[in-house]
Amino acid sequence: MAFVRAFQSMGLPFGWAWLIGEVCGIVLLAVVLLLMLAYILLADRKIWAAVQMRKGPNVVGAFGLLQSFADFFKFAFKESIIPAGANKGVFLLAPLLSFVLAFAAWAVIPVNDGWVVADINVGILYLFAISSLGVYGIIMGGWASNSKYPFLGGLRSAAQMVSYEVSIGFVIITVLLFAGSLNISQIVRAQAHGWFAFSILFPMFVVFFVSALAETNRPPFDLPEAESELVAGYMVEYSSTPYLLFMIGEYLNIVLMCAMLSILFFGGWLPIPVWPLTVVPGPIWLILKIWFFFFLFAMAKAIVPRYRYDQLMRLGWKVFLPLSLVWVVVSAAYVLFVLHRHAT
Repeated sequence: MAFVRAFQSMGLPFGWAWLIGEVCGIVLLAVVLLLMLAYILLADRKIWAAVQMRKGPNVVGAFGLLQSFADFFKFAFKESIIPAGANKGVFLLAPLLSFVLAFAAWAVIPVNDGWVVADINVGILYLFAISSLGVYGIIMGGWASNSKYPFLGGLRSAAQMVSYEVSIGFVIITVLLFAGSLNISQIVRAQAHGWFAFSILFPMFVVFFVSALAETNRPPFDLPEAESELVAGYMVEYSSTPYLLFMIGEYLNIVLMCAMLSILFFGGWLPIPVWPLTVVPGPIWLILKIWFFFFLFAMAKAIVPRYRYDQLMRLGWKVFLPLSLVWVVVSAAYVLFVLHRHAT
């Protein structure tokens, strides 16, 4: 809306100001996300290398800072190979679908007060809808490859993502009980007097963090693409640009989960209420929080051994689901009998 108001102040009619402002907002968000993604990929490799006492990428550019861009050009100019028995249309549509849906989810993520592409009142429901559709790209890629290993990887991913989406849904319900709104910006504003992570919702933060690892197929829950069992899982037959689209979609979802952890439990763009930290702009705070949670994601990849598939499903259905259900009741009781009583 900041762009819309700026173009209105220039004398443009509201319709044109809204159209041009929204396009500018979308382009700016996409460019910032892609640039941040390049360095998040580099950080992922550097952190893993440091844990293993290696240097990681350090040749292309100073300290390897241009490595991600070199990889991009490599993927963009390589030959795209399609297996002879694959369903060509679905095979090419699958990575494009994953890429587009990963970007579409960011439309409702606020980076500052009023800085959001679509500030809709049902932003959480929109995210649920987009995340539910995201599994189709993986299933389509695994099935269209016409090979048993991608197909098994796609099925694993579908079961895993659906299982942990249930727990994530109940965790978000506990946050909504505290915030009193489905609007994501309102959830951030509700934490002006205290971040939700430092309340009785802390166990739900832990559940959300672990479920986010499983939802995005990150280690130790990367069973859909476990190299020791399924080669590279649902992406094994992909190369060049289609493979790159899958990778960008996957890392965009990882960054989205880091953003959701920041927004739901750590106040989003809100600063630490200690001067002079309060003078740091809101978008910088959100980016710093995203980077912090990505560091935790990377450390989990480096130091936690991979689960077996039965352990993965047992954790989701027999531990996280009952725990999150119980915490919904606990949170509702706390809001009703403690917060409302103090408010009155």
